[in-house]
Amino acid sequence: MKAIILAAGIGSRLSRPFPKALSVLPYGETILGRQVRILRELGIDGIIIVVGFKMTLIMEQFPEVFYKYNPDYYITNTSKSLLKAVEHLDEDVLWLNGDVVFDKVILSDFLHITEDNLVCVDRKSCGDEEVKYSLSDDGFISEISKEVVGAEGEAVGINLIRKDDLPAFTEALRRCEDQDYFEKGLEMIIQEGVKVRPMDISTHECIEVDFEEDWISAQQTFLSADR
Repeated sequence: MKAIILAAGIGSRLSRPFPKALSVLPYGETILGRQVRILRELGIDGIIIVVGFKMTLIMEQFPEVFYKYNPDYYITNTSKSLLKAVEHLDEDVLWLNGDVVFDKVILSDFLHITEDNLVCVDRKSCGDEEVKYSLSDDGFISEISKEVVGAEGEAVGINLIRKDDLPAFTEALRRCEDQDYFEKGLEMIIQEGVKVRPMDISTHECIEVDFEEDWISAQQTFLSADR
């Protein structure tokens, strides 16, 4: 399995002069550093970070991982950053947004599921900015985007695609528009018959840092490395 962290964006909504994945949590670890550490503690060493905005700041802090560069980071979205990382892979792929702060147990539980394509979800009321999802009658995801009506909750930005379905997903990412999120690629393959199962993480803490209030919440929640 490979793990991909998407950290190419400018993070304009948070207005940092550096990649927001390098924001430091109260106990001294960056968001990105926490993600890398947790992945390694769970036995995943094949880590790829997709970089763009001020990439050398990230690369200097994490010289021991693999990198993919999205040169169009300022005009493209996560679909194209993820495409940079997956287009030459041939194995199971776990990927996560570089601004997600989460309890370690979420990823531990995630990796114990040995079948199915997976999307971590939080069953809660969502606003316009969250990526939302709905379910089909058989319990698999039927829609996933910011525009879902009657949503079950939020897709939190931690996902897994199995090797057998990776070629279809890669092709879907190629078909995405430059400003599409990677969830558009997931929705494409779902419409083509690929099954994607939600994994409910609602009982744990998981915060995607998009706005300043998200960052304040993350600082108040993640006070130690032990979570």
